Amino acid sequence: MLTDINLEVHEKSDRLDRYLSQELPDLSRSRIQQLIEQGKVQINGEVCTSKKINLKAGDRITLEIPEAQPLELQAENIPLDILYEDDQLLILNKPAGLVVHPAPGHPDGTLVNALLAHCPNLPGIGGVQRPGIVHRLDKDTTGAIAIAKTDIAYQHLQAQLQAKTARREYLGVVYGAPKAESGIIDLPIGRHPQDRKKMAVVPIEKGGRSAITHWQVLERLGNYTLIHFQLETGRTHQIRVHSAKIGHPIVGDPVYGSGRSIGVNLPGQALHAWRLKLQHPLSGNLIEVVAPPPQTFLTLLEVLRRRSVISH
Repeated sequence: MLTDINLEVHEKSDRLDRYLSQELPDLSRSRIQQLIEQGKVQINGEVCTSKKINLKAGDRITLEIPEAQPLELQAENIPLDILYEDDQLLILNKPAGLVVHPAPGHPDGTLVNALLAHCPNLPGIGGVQRPGIVHRLDKDTTGAIAIAKTDIAYQHLQAQLQAKTARREYLGVVYGAPKAESGIIDLPIGRHPQDRKKMAVVPIEKGGRSAITHWQVLERLGNYTLIHFQLETGRTHQIRVHSAKIGHPIVGDPVYGSGRSIGVNLPGQALHAWRLKLQHPLSGNLIEVVAPPPQTFLTLLEVLRRRSVISH
């Protein structure tokens, strides 16, 4: 059995292996090149074994990934904070520190392991290592994440994300005080040219992918600001990269942050997936779920509010 991944190139792109590494950050460049050489990649229905072929807008790519898996996925009884559930989908409030799916370095104790205990029928939906996972949250980003419980739900939810009809809203605390009250960050994102574990603002002509983040100030807290973010696209680490690029990194971000101490013990970046809006896969009804921020996030706001009052 194979897992098929289907992609459509929406704009002029780089060569095949670079494009796939941008779109599929969980696969290493060497793994992608291996699959290309094995004839597992098709462009517009034709097998392609050259990693250097240049792609153009409108190209349709199918990538076949053999089911053979290096990790044994075990169901684990890990508590889940369920915000919504029916026979088609599940929406959870993910805590900080919980990796979404198994990977080298995190073979177990992940959200997927917890889901297999909660929903025994998930295997085979959306991929071997990521059953039911429609979109991701970083390990230390908290908040709402949707899980598909059927193939129909998986395909429908993925289509909503690609069509940008699903709405994902975040709350984040950033360093500094933006001059404007709102704005749009339209900067392409790709793999960092020197550090493949990081993302960065990368020009389109060098392999970056379009990335658009809308933001609005909710509360000014001295030299910190609570911001409402809305994703128009869903690139890896998008909000974190964009925020850092405009000079207002997310507080507590260990990768893109400033490293400044704020005197509050945070498990990671102060970024929370606050609200998720999507259409039900079967009924088409609007589902809107709000995930309460974790106590560490609320404590941070309380501390910053007190400091802001004292400084004034």
